[in-house]
Parts: sequence; C-alpha cells; structure tokens
Amino acid sequence: MSNLLPRDLIAKTLPALLNQRVQLEWLFGPRPPAPSDEHWLSVGTRRVRLSFVRNRRARRYILRLRPDGAARVTVPRGGSVAEAKRFAEKNVPWLEQQLLRQALRPQRPAVWSPGTEIYFRGERVRLAPGETGEAGSVCFAGEAVRVVDASGDLRPAIERHLRKLAAQELPARVFELAALHQLPVRRVTVRNQRSRWGSCSRRGTISLNWRLVQTPISVRDYLVLHELAHLKEMNHSGRFWSEVERLCPAFREAERWLKQHSGLLA
Repeated sequence: MSNLLPRDLIAKTLPALLNQRVQLEWLFGPRPPAPSDEHWLSVGTRRVRLSFVRNRRARRYILRLRPDGAARVTVPRGGSVAEAKRFAEKNVPWLEQQLLRQALRPQRPAVWSPGTEIYFRGERVRLAPGETGEAGSVCFAGEAVRVVDASGDLRPAIERHLRKLAAQELPARVFELAALHQLPVRRVTVRNQRSRWGSCSRRGTISLNWRLVQTPISVRDYLVLHELAHLKEMNHSGRFWSEVERLCPAFREAERWLKQHSGLLA
C-alpha cells in the first residue's frame, strides 16, 4: 500500500496525465468542438429556430410555423436533415408570410382573469365571478369552476376543467361515429398536444387534443372523422381526402375555422 498522502499522489501523477494528453493531441490533433444541435434560418430580418421531426409515415417534407415563432420540418422516411434544411430555405417567402400573419393575429392573454374571453364550443365566452360572488369560483357558459383565488391567474383551473370535459365527451363521440360508419377503433386517448389536433395509429388508437371542446361541434366532429378516415388510409393522399369528404362533406369549412383559430394550440 502506498504511503503517499492524497495531495502528494496528485502532485506525482498529474504531470504524467498531462503529458499523456499532450501526446494524444500531438498524434490525433485537438478534439473538435461538439456539433451544435441548434439550427436557424434567416427570414427577412429575423432568425427563426428550426426543428426537425422524423415521421416514417410522411411521404414528403412538410414545413410548419409553430405558435412560438419557431419552424418545424417533418422529415419523411428515407429523408435527411440536410435536405430538410434546404427545403426550408426554399420556402423562406412562405415562412415570412406566415410570420406576418402570426404577428397580426390577436394574441390570447397569457394570464386569464375575470373578464377574459375564451373559446368554448366555438363561442367566445367571458370568465365571470361565481353567481354568489364568492371568491372561490368562476363561471362561463353555464360551467362553474372552483378556484383557489378568483383574483389570480384562472387559466390552470379553467384548463383542468376543460380537459376533464374533453376526457368525458371525446372518447364517447369517437366510438359513436366509429360505430355509425362501421370503422374499428380499439382505444381513444385525450392528450395535451401542442402542434396537432389529433392522430391515429395503425393499431386503431385515436388520440385527440383536449382543446377540441373549445371548437364548434361541427369542427370537433370533423376532426374525429378525419382521424377515423386514417383507419382506411394512413396518409394524406387523394384517396384519403376522398374518404374524408365522404364522411364529412362540409370538411372544408371546418378546415378554414381551424386555420383561423390555430392560436388555440398555443
């Protein structure tokens, strides 16, 4: 066993370790810096952050502007990040136009307080104190929600209430429409997606965004039918949209509403 103290041991071994590192750098050169995972795109006078998401079911590159001002590119099966970035660069004019529309779109308040208007079943409704005036409740469109402090931020409590409604209503509606059109659904989940209204897996699981309770009933049903159509066509081909039109002839009106109110996903 060595009689060296820890301090003496370090003093003895450190020069050898440093010399070993110098020799390695002399043989192989200095270690290059780790590549950055961040990607940026110049759009007019702005720099927009790019993110890339691989989707094995996608057949082409898809560019989307997120509510937070970042851009997302879907990379199809067999695609590459380099090609996805080139695709985004080719579509800078479109992205600049979307950024302008986003800037002109009215922004929802980050904090919800009494008097704030929110969407509920497609209508703008105002948050108001409880009918009795008690500090622990807030009402909107016939709904009453208990809150800790009615003078604080009501958003967390209101969103929890809306998510509870969605969990009760959306699965039942999916199974009802699936039975009507004789389409097999195995499972329905209600989630807190930030970039999509819904999704459908090959195994027959449909996931829906809880914010559908904020849309009109006709739009909610269109989104459900849209996902049900994927049970026949797991893509967005012409055959898929023909199936959507068969299930929901007025789907274009619903699509327009969703585009005009895309801020609900923020």
